[in-house]
Amino acid sequence: MDLKDHIRSIPDFPKKGILFYDISTLLAHADAWQVALGRLAKLVGRHRADILAGIESRGFLVAAPLASRLGLGFTMIRKKGKLPGRTIGYEYALEYGTDVIEIQEDAVEPGQRVVILDDLLATGGTMRASIDLFTRVGAEVVGAACIIELTFLGGRSKLNGVPFDALIAYDE
Repeated sequence: MDLKDHIRSIPDFPKKGILFYDISTLLAHADAWQVALGRLAKLVGRHRADILAGIESRGFLVAAPLASRLGLGFTMIRKKGKLPGRTIGYEYALEYGTDVIEIQEDAVEPGQRVVILDDLLATGGTMRASIDLFTRVGAEVVGAACIIELTFLGGRSKLNGVPFDALIAYDE
């Protein structure tokens, strides 16, 4: 099955000049969604992770069902102020300014093996910040994966050598 057939492209979203790759149509197609999860399970399963971490918010849609399928734990990476309880934050640079992501203080234990997931890898900034955050708290980031990679933006090169997989690549 060609999963690209189930990805909708929306021009000029969220702003003019951006072509947005929308996974909503993939999620809505039961067979395509099961195929995507099965393929991701094969890719992610080889890392022998203890926990899967999903990046807000579409990464939750990928990581949570995949964690259930693989019998693993799941945790969330969210923007500052969105998680209850004690959190650990990580500030990172954007093109213009900075942003902060957080995990709950008890999200992982030192030495646990983590795979980070999102729906799409573009420039790699948030994925890299997530890798750095988990590394800083003593976890071992053993892999990262997305449904879609925009290869022309070079995000993979920012991931500090962490193995990365994507189901679909767009080269332009």
